Amino acid sequence: MAVNDDKKISYRMYLVAFAIFVMAILITVKLANIQWVEGDYYRQLAKDRTVRDFTIPANRGNVYSADGSLLATSIPNYKIRFDALAPKSEDFNKYLEPLADSLAVMFNKPSEHYYSELKKARAKKNRYYLVAKGLSFTEYMRIKSFPLFNLGAYKGGIITEQKTIREHPIGKIAKRTIGYDEIDHAGLDKAVGIEGAFAKYLNGKDGRRLMQKIAKNQWKPISDNNEIEPVDGYDIVSTIDVYIQDIAHHALLKQLEFYEADHGCVVVMETKTGYVKAISNLGRATDGSYYETVNYAVGESQEPGSTFKLAGLISLLEDKKVDTSKVYDSRGGEITYSNRKVRDSKRGGYGKITLARGFELSSNTVMVQAVYDNYKNNPQQFVDHLNAFGLNKKLGVSIKGEGVPRIPQTTDKSWSKISLPWMGFGYGVSLTPLQTLALYNAVANNGELVRPLFVKEIKEWDKTIKKFDKEVINPKICSQATIDKVKAVLANVVKKGTGSKLYSPNFSMAGKTGTAQVNYGKGKSHDDGMYYSSSFAGYFPADKPEYSCIVIIYKPSINKGYYGADVSGPVFKRIAQKIYTDVPSTNRVKKLDKQIKKQEQLYAAYYDKEAVSKDVVPNIVGMSGMDAVALLGNMGLKVQVIGMGKVKKQSLKPGQAISKDQTIILELS
Repeated sequence: MAVNDDKKISYRMYLVAFAIFVMAILITVKLANIQWVEGDYYRQLAKDRTVRDFTIPANRGNVYSADGSLLATSIPNYKIRFDALAPKSEDFNKYLEPLADSLAVMFNKPSEHYYSELKKARAKKNRYYLVAKGLSFTEYMRIKSFPLFNLGAYKGGIITEQKTIREHPIGKIAKRTIGYDEIDHAGLDKAVGIEGAFAKYLNGKDGRRLMQKIAKNQWKPISDNNEIEPVDGYDIVSTIDVYIQDIAHHALLKQLEFYEADHGCVVVMETKTGYVKAISNLGRATDGSYYETVNYAVGESQEPGSTFKLAGLISLLEDKKVDTSKVYDSRGGEITYSNRKVRDSKRGGYGKITLARGFELSSNTVMVQAVYDNYKNNPQQFVDHLNAFGLNKKLGVSIKGEGVPRIPQTTDKSWSKISLPWMGFGYGVSLTPLQTLALYNAVANNGELVRPLFVKEIKEWDKTIKKFDKEVINPKICSQATIDKVKAVLANVVKKGTGSKLYSPNFSMAGKTGTAQVNYGKGKSHDDGMYYSSSFAGYFPADKPEYSCIVIIYKPSINKGYYGADVSGPVFKRIAQKIYTDVPSTNRVKKLDKQIKKQEQLYAAYYDKEAVSKDVVPNIVGMSGMDAVALLGNMGLKVQVIGMGKVKKQSLKPGQAISKDQTIILELS
């Protein structure tokens, strides 16, 4: 029995030994496999979990105004942490007190606070202690030079985290046009305004930096130097003029608040170049305040109403269908087309008046008759003009989100018997404010249609990378003869038409008022969704235009007013007034006593005429139109003026006796 038991024990021992041997072989094989076969994978896995390549965002380029003011800039924001285990004991003990003193001076806290906190961090083996956050670059450079920290990341334990913040020094003015380029909560790229349109220039190239994991979600740079240095983005010089922008913004805001309007926009453009000097888009919040949220000027396409009558007038004159002196009967202020009524804003109409006067008074019945009567047999001819003006397609501006215009085409299925007459007074069509302004600017620019521009150049420091000069869409939308006639009529709108409340003898303006019913097809009252948009489009000075401007205010309170001249016109006037008549008190008028020969001659000529008997008509051919009007008005004559410039022809002969309430017509050139 004992021998058998010994054998059993021996077998068991051999079996265990064999099992241990097999396990040793398997472990050896596995270790060899890890070392030589799978070693690279596991080494990379360990590295990925402890060392990571982090992106260092490049500094985004700045956005400047045309006059050099900073509109948008990237400001680095720094956070400083401390790896309390990184410094050697001798370095930590040697520099702890001077470091605490330096931090105390910088952040206005007791030195003992930092001394105890840093010592506590080392005792607790804290490798990610927060020292300071929200630091500027200057503050970062200062703290980096402090004792211990100046030894660097490994020896001194300083950990630097950088974040870039976009700042707008002038606040929210023109915010929507300056724009942004960011990722929203859904992960979608939101590219808005100049920032969005020129992101590829502003963004620059990101850098790379290796960082080592020191704790959960805590990383520190492996070295002080970046693996790949970031390259800053280019700067953008916009066309915006801060002074004009400020004027436009506050003038619009004042009107919106007074009329309790839903929203509004204003654009001021340099006539010859198409440079947008100011653009403001303000919408009403629930608390009644106004802020920039939507670029209405670029993106909102709606029926323009009476400002569109300019397109009809140009077409009629260019085709020589009628002249401005053609007389129309306003039909008591109401006319019917296909059982649809067109009405004038003045009850009873304006009687029989010329086409020019009908435009000046914004008579719907006169303008509709003129367009319909002359194009009813060939509406395509009229539509071709509108297309040639570029009104049927986008302007192609650099800012994303331009609204789509709509000009009915005769081939459209929706074309009907009322399409042509409705287009005659600005309905059935759709344009953005900027698209309407481009047409008025073309008239001011003697027929040259230019694309509105928001950026002048792209720069790298003082080096120009790309320049944006005037872009001509159509070199001549119509003849100069037509332009001259239209200019005269637009000037008269302000002098004696619907815009007469805006007239000022100190500075000249030309333009057209507009009052459109929006959503008029949905109901007959404001409760049904119908509301007014009030507008004014034009340019100044009238004789030598430098700026064109459009103002549109949507849904003003009907209890306070809704006509374009009352609601939007004052914004237009304020802009012109501030630009041309507000002189800083520090400016001085020099050489007040200097006599100007040309001025003296004109002065003498005026009073030579004035000295003539007031019982007979003087010879005023060659006299300035403004002087002639003043002279004849003082003599008791009623004056009608056609054109601009000097008197070319007078309807009453010189020497003719003057009778009471007599009218004299002056033709200027």
